[in-house]
Amino acid sequence: MSLSKMPLVDANHAPDASSCTLDSQRTLYPYVTGTSVVAFKYKDGILMAADMGGSYGSTLRYKTVERVKPIGKHSLLGASGEISDFQEILRYLDELILYDNMWDDGNSLGPKEVHNYLTRVMYNRRNKFNPLWNSLVLGGVKNGQKYLGMVSMIGVNFEDNHVATGFGNHLARPILRDEWNENMSFEDGVKLLEKCMRVLLYRDRSAVNKLQIAKITEEGATIYPPYSLKTFWGLEAYKNPTAGAEGSW
Repeated sequence: MSLSKMPLVDANHAPDASSCTLDSQRTLYPYVTGTSVVAFKYKDGILMAADMGGSYGSTLRYKTVERVKPIGKHSLLGASGEISDFQEILRYLDELILYDNMWDDGNSLGPKEVHNYLTRVMYNRRNKFNPLWNSLVLGGVKNGQKYLGMVSMIGVNFEDNHVATGFGNHLARPILRDEWNENMSFEDGVKLLEKCMRVLLYRDRSAVNKLQIAKITEEGATIYPPYSLKTFWGLEAYKNPTAGAEGSW
């Protein structure tokens, strides 16, 4: 188009900014994030744990972020990653459960169905180059069958007897491979969860000493009040971590 044919804009009648259509907003990079979630099957159902820290970058900004939520009658969901995206996922699940309840047919979505739904949501958003920046753990019990699975932010998913996200994949799962068994009592399961969370607290800079444990059985989900673990920081390696290290540091 030549300059002579270009439409002129009257500066006194410029379009108001509020009348312009805004582009859709998406998470380009996670800002407030949560760290590891650890979960496994035990004798009566599923046990899950996560701390309550919310990191703003590398700053532990929030200390009361709940990252374990009940979903419907039979499922329990834990999330690592971007907190706002987790809230969006919870809105999706609220709509899903409401739609399911509207049928009033005596049936309700089980953990396997909810997990399959989440795998499709995460993979769909990944294909739109607009991922939800979370790793999700979904566990539950329905008709006596225990179910535990996870899904990553790009839709990679699997089922297992014990799962973990974040640093828990590297630090907690080796402990679970050595000490877990499916017939553990609730008390033994809590001790094992606390051992995993204590290791994560020592080694993960984003972890805080305020954790929440939840369980789900055939009777339903229970989320226990948050509490702190007993820790010991008097080890020589903690007092002088650079002792014996090479270099001028």
